[in-house]
Amino acid sequence: MSEAEPLPLAGLVVLDISSFIAGPAAAVALADFGADVIKIEPPGEGDPHRQNYKSPNYPRRDDQVNFPWQLDGRLKRSLSLDLKNASARTILERLLKRADVMIVNFPPPARERLRLRWEDIEPLNPRLVYCSLTGYGETGPDRDRPGFDITAYFGRSGILDAARYEGGPPGISLPAQGDRATAMTLVAAILLGLRRRDRTGKGGWVGTSLYANGVWANGTSAAGALVGAKLPPRQAPDKPRNALTNLYRTRDDRWLQLLVVRDDRLWGTLCEAIGRPDLATDPRFTDREERKTRSLELVQELIPVFASRTYADWEAILSKTGIPFGVIGRVTDVVTDEQAQHAGIFADTANPEVPRTVNNPIRLGFAKPRTSGPPPAVGEHNDAVLREAGFSASEIAALKKSGALG
Repeated sequence: MSEAEPLPLAGLVVLDISSFIAGPAAAVALADFGADVIKIEPPGEGDPHRQNYKSPNYPRRDDQVNFPWQLDGRLKRSLSLDLKNASARTILERLLKRADVMIVNFPPPARERLRLRWEDIEPLNPRLVYCSLTGYGETGPDRDRPGFDITAYFGRSGILDAARYEGGPPGISLPAQGDRATAMTLVAAILLGLRRRDRTGKGGWVGTSLYANGVWANGTSAAGALVGAKLPPRQAPDKPRNALTNLYRTRDDRWLQLLVVRDDRLWGTLCEAIGRPDLATDPRFTDREERKTRSLELVQELIPVFASRTYADWEAILSKTGIPFGVIGRVTDVVTDEQAQHAGIFADTANPEVPRTVNNPIRLGFAKPRTSGPPPAVGEHNDAVLREAGFSASEIAALKKSGALG
């Protein structure tokens, strides 16, 4: 990237009128690449996601550093605005007239009450790209139902049920996994809207739902279900359908994923690598179909083999063979993984309290994301944003007195 070349989204004004995670995370990705994101949040505590670092379901530190808000609030300016206050509408409309993108995730009834639907906004700025996120979709019997990633993305899509071992309960997803995947769909939708505006001069509605993204992530199974195909239940590692595409516990209590899908070519190589050349000539396993049919016998041969060495030992052995394998990683491993550094997965910040955070997953050959400082306090940029929108000092004082501004 030339030093003189601006970031690709420099000059773009984004109103982030969303809460919790998917919408704000999409706005972060836009801000990373230069957009001026104005976070509109209620007075007082602001976006409820600011408090999620206190949740017992989140990773914790004794000093309670608010690392989730660094991740999802970075590079934004905060405007504390009570959208239920009639005086706030004057501010909002003036901002909307100069904005390029608006992101909202209020349920449809709330958007109707607050006059935040596309049909309410279009007359103010027909060039605006209006992006909305719902739990389950804009229409239908469940359009008004609140949706979170665990209920809409993972639960209703069939992911949690399909991923459980036969006879066992569904697992529970970790915080915001579906939200972050959905955020990138929102980014794509917004960029498509901007592309259309480049061509026609017109903005328009774009959006998605957590439910749609969950089913898309579960697309192979869902596409099969459309034609009557059924996904076989998952078997536990000690009872696999195929012992060569299975999990094995190592001596240091790690899990190794073996993925020998081309065992017609690699069976002998595997047997030599694991120190069991006798298995290659064992009449039970010489034929590919026999290895599958006798998977319960084969897995009993392999379990003690993999349990005899550490994961690092197996990595050194198998990495030289061309046999596909991988570790079931721990999050604490990722932060020190050399490959993660090469992949640009983490980003340095200028916030000494949270010196590193997670980078967005987009990589460009001509631009790098901005370095973030501390995320904004609630309403930190009230005066600056309103002055840019043309409000005088006396008008700003009156709006504060009215309660419209926090």
